[in-house]
Amino acid sequence: MSLSFEERKTTIMESLEKEEKVQVRVLANMLQVSDETIRRDLDRLEKEGYLKKVYGGAVKTKIHSWELPFDEKTMINQREKQAICRAAASLVEDGDIIMIGNGTTPLEMVPFLADKKDITLITHSVPVMLGAMDVFKGRVIFIGGEIEKNQKYTSGPLSERMLELLRANKAFICAGGISTLNGITDYDISGSSISRKMMERAEEVIILADHTKFGKTTFAHMCSLTDASRIITDQYCPKEWKHILAEKDIDLLIADEI
Repeated sequence: MSLSFEERKTTIMESLEKEEKVQVRVLANMLQVSDETIRRDLDRLEKEGYLKKVYGGAVKTKIHSWELPFDEKTMINQREKQAICRAAASLVEDGDIIMIGNGTTPLEMVPFLADKKDITLITHSVPVMLGAMDVFKGRVIFIGGEIEKNQKYTSGPLSERMLELLRANKAFICAGGISTLNGITDYDISGSSISRKMMERAEEVIILADHTKFGKTTFAHMCSLTDASRIITDQYCPKEWKHILAEKDIDLLIADEI
Protein backbone atom coordinates (compact mmCIF):
# COMPACT_ATOMS: atom_id res chain seq x y z
CA MET A 1 0.00 0.00 0.00
CA SER A 2 1.49 3.34 -1.08
CA LEU A 3 2.03 6.09 1.47
CA SER A 4 0.09 9.35 1.31
CA PHE A 5 1.83 12.68 0.81
CA GLU A 6 1.35 13.54 4.51
CA GLU A 7 3.01 10.27 5.53
CA ARG A 8 5.91 10.83 3.13
CA LYS A 9 6.14 14.43 4.34
CA THR A 10 6.52 13.23 7.93
CA THR A 11 9.49 11.04 6.98
CA ILE A 12 11.08 13.80 4.89
CA MET A 13 10.74 16.37 7.70
CA GLU A 14 12.07 13.93 10.30
CA SER A 15 15.12 13.29 8.10
CA LEU A 16 15.63 17.04 7.67
CA GLU A 17 15.40 17.60 11.41
CA LYS A 18 18.12 14.99 11.99
CA GLU A 19 20.47 15.63 9.07
CA GLU A 20 19.45 19.11 7.78
CA LYS A 21 19.76 17.65 4.26
CA VAL A 22 17.96 14.91 2.32
CA GLN A 23 18.73 13.14 -0.97
CA VAL A 24 16.11 12.13 -3.53
CA ARG A 25 17.52 8.64 -4.11
CA VAL A 26 17.81 7.87 -0.37
CA LEU A 27 14.24 9.01 0.30
CA ALA A 28 12.91 7.07 -2.69
CA ASN A 29 14.51 3.87 -1.41
CA MET A 30 13.36 4.51 2.16
CA LEU A 31 9.75 5.18 1.15
CA GLN A 32 9.69 2.69 -1.74
CA VAL A 33 8.48 5.23 -4.29
CA SER A 34 9.94 6.64 -7.48
CA ASP A 35 12.50 9.43 -7.63
CA GLU A 36 9.91 11.51 -9.48
CA THR A 37 7.42 11.16 -6.60
CA ILE A 38 10.04 12.45 -4.16
CA ARG A 39 10.91 15.34 -6.49
CA ARG A 40 7.23 16.33 -6.62
CA ASP A 41 7.05 16.12 -2.82
CA LEU A 42 10.13 18.34 -2.49
CA ASP A 43 8.66 20.81 -4.99
CA ARG A 44 5.49 21.05 -2.90
CA LEU A 45 7.35 21.37 0.40
CA GLU A 46 9.58 24.09 -1.06
CA LYS A 47 6.51 26.07 -2.17
CA GLU A 48 5.12 25.72 1.35
CA GLY A 49 8.38 27.07 2.78
CA TYR A 50 9.64 23.96 4.60
CA LEU A 51 12.84 23.37 2.67
CA LYS A 52 15.03 24.56 -0.18
CA LYS A 53 15.73 22.29 -3.12
CA VAL A 54 19.35 21.72 -4.11
CA TYR A 55 20.99 19.41 -6.65
CA GLY A 56 20.00 15.83 -5.82
CA GLY A 57 17.83 16.69 -2.85
CA ALA A 58 16.94 19.48 -0.41
CA VAL A 59 18.22 21.31 2.67
CA LYS A 60 16.39 22.61 5.71
CA THR A 61 15.08 26.16 5.53
CA LYS A 62 16.69 28.02 8.40
CA ILE A 63 14.39 30.95 9.11
CA HIS A 64 10.83 31.69 7.97
CA SER A 65 10.28 35.45 8.14
CA TRP A 66 7.15 35.91 6.03
CA GLU A 67 3.64 35.04 7.14
CA LEU A 68 0.51 34.60 5.05
CA PRO A 69 -2.35 37.05 5.71
CA PHE A 70 -4.78 35.90 8.40
CA ASP A 71 -7.69 35.13 6.05
CA GLU A 72 -5.50 32.95 3.83
CA LYS A 73 -4.16 30.99 6.82
CA THR A 74 -7.66 30.06 7.96
CA MET A 75 -7.91 27.70 4.96
CA ILE A 76 -4.74 25.74 5.83
CA ASN A 77 -4.88 22.51 7.89
CA GLN A 78 -8.42 23.23 9.09
CA ARG A 79 -9.16 19.72 10.34
CA GLU A 80 -5.92 19.58 12.29
CA LYS A 81 -6.55 22.99 13.86
CA GLN A 82 -10.08 22.01 14.89
CA ALA A 83 -8.80 18.80 16.48
CA ILE A 84 -6.10 20.69 18.37
CA CYS A 85 -8.60 23.25 19.65
CA ARG A 86 -11.11 20.65 20.76
CA ALA A 87 -8.33 19.04 22.80
CA ALA A 88 -7.30 22.46 24.14
CA ALA A 89 -10.87 23.31 25.15
CA SER A 90 -11.12 20.00 27.03
CA LEU A 91 -8.41 21.31 29.39
CA VAL A 92 -10.51 24.34 30.36
CA GLU A 93 -12.30 23.75 33.64
CA ASP A 94 -15.42 25.50 34.87
CA GLY A 95 -14.40 28.69 36.65
CA ASP A 96 -11.11 29.11 34.76
CA ILE A 97 -9.65 32.41 33.63
CA ILE A 98 -8.00 31.79 30.28
CA MET A 99 -5.97 33.78 27.77
CA ILE A 100 -6.16 33.03 24.06
CA GLY A 101 -3.49 34.48 21.79
CA ASN A 102 -3.60 35.50 18.15
CA GLY A 103 -3.52 33.22 15.13
CA THR A 104 -5.87 31.04 13.14
CA THR A 105 -5.27 27.97 15.31
CA PRO A 106 -6.54 29.33 18.67
CA LEU A 107 -9.48 30.94 16.86
CA GLU A 108 -10.95 27.45 16.47
CA MET A 109 -11.13 27.08 20.28
CA VAL A 110 -14.08 29.43 20.70
CA PRO A 111 -16.91 27.11 19.53
CA PHE A 112 -15.67 24.34 21.83
CA LEU A 113 -15.99 26.66 24.85
CA ALA A 114 -19.70 27.28 24.35
CA ASP A 115 -20.81 24.87 27.08
CA LYS A 116 -18.19 25.82 29.67
CA LYS A 117 -19.45 27.53 32.83
CA ASP A 118 -18.16 30.66 34.56
CA ILE A 119 -15.20 31.15 32.21
CA THR A 120 -13.39 34.46 31.78
CA LEU A 121 -11.73 34.76 28.37
CA ILE A 122 -8.95 37.31 27.85
CA THR A 123 -7.73 37.91 24.30
CA HIS A 124 -5.99 40.42 22.06
CA SER A 125 -7.19 38.65 18.89
CA VAL A 126 -9.94 40.53 17.07
CA PRO A 127 -11.39 37.35 15.42
CA VAL A 128 -11.39 35.49 18.76
CA MET A 129 -13.19 38.39 20.42
CA LEU A 130 -15.80 38.58 17.65
CA GLY A 131 -16.30 34.81 17.66
CA ALA A 132 -16.73 34.80 21.43
CA MET A 133 -19.44 37.44 21.19
CA ASP A 134 -21.48 35.05 19.06
CA VAL A 135 -21.21 31.75 20.96
CA PHE A 136 -19.38 32.24 24.26
CA LYS A 137 -21.48 32.52 27.41
CA GLY A 138 -18.78 33.68 29.81
CA ARG A 139 -17.03 36.97 30.46
CA VAL A 140 -14.86 38.41 27.66
CA ILE A 141 -12.03 40.89 28.24
CA PHE A 142 -10.51 42.35 25.09
CA ILE A 143 -6.95 43.65 25.33
CA GLY A 144 -6.71 46.96 23.46
CA GLY A 145 -3.70 48.53 21.82
CA GLU A 146 -2.32 49.13 18.34
CA ILE A 147 -3.99 46.93 15.73
CA GLU A 148 -1.87 44.75 13.44
CA LYS A 149 -4.21 44.76 10.44
CA ASN A 150 -2.63 41.92 8.46
CA GLN A 151 -2.89 39.41 11.35
CA LYS A 152 -5.84 41.05 13.18
CA TYR A 153 -4.54 41.45 16.72
CA THR A 154 -3.55 44.22 19.10
CA SER A 155 -0.08 44.70 20.57
CA GLY A 156 2.32 47.29 21.90
CA PRO A 157 2.84 49.04 25.27
CA LEU A 158 -0.88 49.59 25.91
CA SER A 159 -1.65 45.90 25.40
CA GLU A 160 1.19 44.76 27.62
CA ARG A 161 0.30 47.26 30.35
CA MET A 162 -3.27 45.95 30.44
CA LEU A 163 -2.04 42.35 30.68
CA GLU A 164 0.14 43.29 33.65
CA LEU A 165 -3.06 44.02 35.57
CA LEU A 166 -4.51 40.54 34.96
CA ARG A 167 -3.79 36.91 35.90
CA ALA A 168 -5.01 33.71 34.27
CA ASN A 169 -5.04 29.99 34.99
CA LYS A 170 -4.12 29.01 31.44
CA ALA A 171 -2.71 30.76 28.37
CA PHE A 172 -3.26 29.18 24.94
CA ILE A 173 -0.59 30.44 22.56
CA CYS A 174 -0.02 29.65 18.87
CA ALA A 175 3.52 28.89 17.69
CA GLY A 176 4.96 29.96 14.35
CA GLY A 177 7.77 27.44 14.67
CA ILE A 178 9.18 24.90 17.14
CA SER A 179 12.88 24.07 16.99
CA THR A 180 15.38 22.30 19.24
CA LEU A 181 17.92 25.06 18.56
CA ASN A 182 15.72 28.17 18.64
CA GLY A 183 12.81 27.11 20.83
CA ILE A 184 9.33 28.45 20.13
CA THR A 185 9.18 31.32 17.66
CA ASP A 186 6.72 33.67 15.98
CA TYR A 187 6.76 35.61 12.72
CA ASP A 188 7.04 39.12 14.13
CA ILE A 189 8.45 40.93 17.14
CA SER A 190 5.19 42.47 18.34
CA GLY A 191 3.36 39.14 18.20
CA SER A 192 6.07 37.31 20.12
CA SER A 193 6.25 40.09 22.71
CA ILE A 194 2.54 40.03 23.53
CA SER A 195 2.62 36.23 23.67
CA ARG A 196 5.49 36.33 26.18
CA LYS A 197 3.52 38.74 28.34
CA MET A 198 0.53 36.38 28.30
CA MET A 199 2.82 33.52 29.35
CA GLU A 200 4.15 35.59 32.25
CA ARG A 201 0.63 36.27 33.50
CA ALA A 202 -0.61 32.67 33.33
CA GLU A 203 -0.07 29.73 35.68
CA GLU A 204 0.04 27.25 32.79
CA VAL A 205 1.32 27.84 29.22
CA ILE A 206 -0.21 25.65 26.52
CA ILE A 207 1.28 25.88 23.03
CA LEU A 208 -0.96 25.07 20.07
CA ALA A 209 0.96 23.88 17.01
CA ASP A 210 -0.03 21.70 14.07
CA HIS A 211 2.52 19.24 12.69
CA THR A 212 3.90 21.73 10.14
CA LYS A 213 5.41 23.87 12.91
CA PHE A 214 7.92 21.27 14.14
CA GLY A 215 11.51 21.61 13.03
CA LYS A 216 10.78 25.14 11.85
CA THR A 217 12.16 28.48 13.01
CA THR A 218 10.38 31.76 12.36
CA PHE A 219 11.73 35.27 12.80
CA ALA A 220 11.08 36.26 16.41
CA HIS A 221 11.98 34.26 19.53
CA MET A 222 9.04 33.69 21.86
CA CYS A 223 10.34 31.33 24.55
CA SER A 224 12.36 28.18 25.12
CA LEU A 225 10.81 24.74 24.70
CA THR A 226 10.86 24.16 28.43
CA ASP A 227 8.80 27.30 29.09
CA ALA A 228 5.78 25.42 27.72
CA SER A 229 3.71 23.50 30.25
CA ARG A 230 2.22 21.47 27.42
CA ILE A 231 2.18 21.32 23.62
CA ILE A 232 -0.93 20.24 21.74
CA THR A 233 -0.57 19.05 18.16
CA ASP A 234 -2.29 16.80 15.62
CA GLN A 235 -1.86 13.14 14.73
CA TYR A 236 0.77 13.90 12.07
CA CYS A 237 3.31 15.09 14.64
CA PRO A 238 6.74 13.77 13.55
CA LYS A 239 7.89 10.74 15.55
CA GLU A 240 11.26 12.36 16.09
CA TRP A 241 9.58 15.24 17.89
CA LYS A 242 7.64 12.93 20.17
CA HIS A 243 10.99 11.59 21.34
CA ILE A 244 12.56 15.05 21.62
CA LEU A 245 9.77 16.41 23.82
CA ALA A 246 9.66 13.27 25.95
CA GLU A 247 13.40 13.60 26.61
CA LYS A 248 12.86 17.22 27.69
CA ASP A 249 9.96 16.15 29.92
CA ILE A 250 7.51 18.38 28.03
CA ASP A 251 3.94 17.11 28.04
CA LEU A 252 2.72 16.45 24.49
CA LEU A 253 -0.98 15.97 23.77
CA ILE A 254 -1.87 14.46 20.38
CA ALA A 255 -5.36 15.55 19.38
CA ASP A 256 -7.75 12.95 17.99
CA GLU A 257 -8.91 13.62 14.45
CA ILE A 258 -12.35 15.17 14.14
